[in-house]
Amino acid sequence: MKRRVDNFNRIGLTGNTEKPDFGRVVRKAIALISRTGRTVLCDADSARLARLRMETCPDVAALARAVDLLLVFGGDGTMLRVAREVAGSAAPILGINIGGLGFLTAVPSSQLPRSLSRVWSGDFTLENRTLIKAHALCHSRPVQREALNDFVIVRGATPRLIELEAVVDDELLTRYRCDGLIISSATGSTAYSLAAGGALVCPTADVFALTPICPHTLSNRSVIASLRSTIRIKVISPKPASILSADGQVVCELAEGDVITIRRSRRAVRLMHLPGASFFETLRRKLHWRGASL
Repeated sequence: MKRRVDNFNRIGLTGNTEKPDFGRVVRKAIALISRTGRTVLCDADSARLARLRMETCPDVAALARAVDLLLVFGGDGTMLRVAREVAGSAAPILGINIGGLGFLTAVPSSQLPRSLSRVWSGDFTLENRTLIKAHALCHSRPVQREALNDFVIVRGATPRLIELEAVVDDELLTRYRCDGLIISSATGSTAYSLAAGGALVCPTADVFALTPICPHTLSNRSVIASLRSTIRIKVISPKPASILSADGQVVCELAEGDVITIRRSRRAVRLMHLPGASFFETLRRKLHWRGASL
């Protein structure tokens, strides 16, 4: 789909400065963008760590507000961090993969010149991805977080099962005895939920997926619920301690009786996709799916 790109005049760059190729790839991007007469900006930390001499913004959130397009260099973990920081911003995000598998960073860094040419010509689509939010009582202390992929409640270091009660829209779903429970968005279906046996979900679907990790009851399977639902998870077992994380980042330790309430967030991010980077094409390519042959 062709899009107007007349307003793509200010391009922001950020990413994971710990990646060995970050500095090299970003400098290449700066040269390619500058040749088109567009202005290039960077967040202060990325510029300092990559030794870039250019106009900067104090942080990634400020950068997103100041630019028309944000390029994120790294892997999916970098995209998740940036998504949380810039959610609600009008600037679309294009992920440049200098990491591993990369479901969110759809553009390989080796294809950067061709990919940017497609952006300038308007050969892309934009897609909104809704975040999910959690309100938790951690030792009676209120905590709130947002995530693009998932929230996970998992046992701590002790190798014992934990017991969790799951309620969807005020109706009891079940009590899980398991190593943990993943509550993911459709975007997060290709992350931890997939590794735990959850379904692959088209990222535009407005759903939650509740996927138990190593459940004691073998009939427990991943459950799909509407994104309009309110999900409440209560910690039943006193020991071992369980941990709440958001997109892989530890939020807090949970105690017996603590409740985590998860809903759809009002905030979203806008992801840019180029031709050949659809969800189904990415599944075939990244997961090495092949058709049967005789």
